[in-house]
Order: sequence, then C-alpha cells, then structure tokens
Amino acid sequence: MELEGKIAVVTGGGQGIGRGIVQRFLEEGATVAILQNKPLEDDLAGDDRVLGIDVDLTNVADAAAAIDQVAATLGGIDILVNNAGVSAEWTVAEVQPEQWDFMMAVNLKAPLFLTQAALPHLKRRGGGSIINTGSVEGLASNPFHAVYSSSKAGIHGLTKALAVDLGEFGIRCNAIAPGYILTALTEAYVASLPDPDAAWLNINRIHPVGRIGDPIDIGGLAVYLASDRSTFVSGQVIAVDGARMAKLSAPL
Repeated sequence: MELEGKIAVVTGGGQGIGRGIVQRFLEEGATVAILQNKPLEDDLAGDDRVLGIDVDLTNVADAAAAIDQVAATLGGIDILVNNAGVSAEWTVAEVQPEQWDFMMAVNLKAPLFLTQAALPHLKRRGGGSIINTGSVEGLASNPFHAVYSSSKAGIHGLTKALAVDLGEFGIRCNAIAPGYILTALTEAYVASLPDPDAAWLNINRIHPVGRIGDPIDIGGLAVYLASDRSTFVSGQVIAVDGARMAKLSAPL
C-alpha cells in the first residue's frame, strides 16, 4: 500500500472532496486525523484509523493546538492536506470587507498557519508532503467569484512559495485544482436552479471526458502526491477538471 505507516492530517476531511481524499488515504494504509468545525459522521468516528478533532481553523492558536494534539496522539505527522474551504457568490459592487476577510481567513490564512504549526512535526519525521486544495477558479473565474478566485489564486501562489522555502527540509508542497466535483454542495446548487436536469446535462457536456468529477478522482491524485512515488514533484498546481479548461468555447 502506498501510504502504509504514514500519518496524515486532512482539514475538512469529513465531506466532499476531503472525504474522497480520506477514503483513498485509508485504502492505502494511512492513519488520518480530520480537522474540521463539526463532528465526524458515525462511520468515520467509529473507525480506529481516524482521529477527529472539532476545531475552528480560522483561530490560529486553536488550529496549532489541534496539530500538536495530532502529533502527540498519533506519533507524528507525515502529510498535511489543507483542504477545508468556503465559497460564495458576490458581485464586485456588493461584496463587504467582512465577507472578504472571512473567505481569506478560511481559504488562505488557515493553510499558511496550519503549515507553520505542522512544520516542526514534519521536520522531525525527516520531511513530508503538503497538499493544498486550490481550484480551477484560481486559474480562471466564474461570474461573481472575485473573492473566491482571489483566495484560490493565493493558495496556488502559497503552494509555490512553500515548495521553495521548505524544500531544504525534505518537505514538498503541491496543489490540486479541482474543477466541477460531485459533492453535496454541488448537488444542492444544481437543485436550486430553474431546470436541474438541463443543468446536469450541461455540466457533463462541458467536460470532454463526458462527466462531472468525483471526490475519489481528487483522492487518487492526493495519494500520489503524498506518496514516495512523487519525491521530485513539488511546487506544482495540477488541474483535475476532465479537460474542461483545455476546451475552447465554440465560436457559434
């Protein structure tokens, strides 16, 4: 198994993309700590390979204490996945400073200071892998996503900076930039549209591979980036979007 004996921290690992990453990590032999702001569902909470910690990741002191708790309980940290994030739509004309501050606190500030907290533990293990969940919207944007796109572009920049600064310690850092992924949030959003059936057809149509992504698709790449098979891969932002961004819009 790819991650046998590895100890991983996954923020927001109880649902959506994070759940897909946790599932694949467990399948590959890792022990996983999930940090998020709500309790785990019963199936994860009852798994003796999973440690759940309920924490506000925007509180730097509390998040750092949670990282130390993981290392003390499980014996160290080899992998940090900064996955937790929020999204919302605001026009440029309507967005308020507190909305900007909150999204940046969750999507950009928390990953930096979680990395800071994990750094001594990663060093003690002789290095490790940091994986940030970015977005294709850090590479381009959808309407009303000026704040969200800014936060994810920031994550991509942070990823490269961490790879440069931490490489001497044997610590690699990469980002995964998902496109449309089938999560509860995506399903709720599509269900809220006037014609959900037509929306699903359109979502599948814009992907050359013919379907929307699954959290397991992200989990598979996360396993590779966390494993010893990718020891020369660092500072990269890898889009997982079914070739959506590679496809030009038809002119007519």
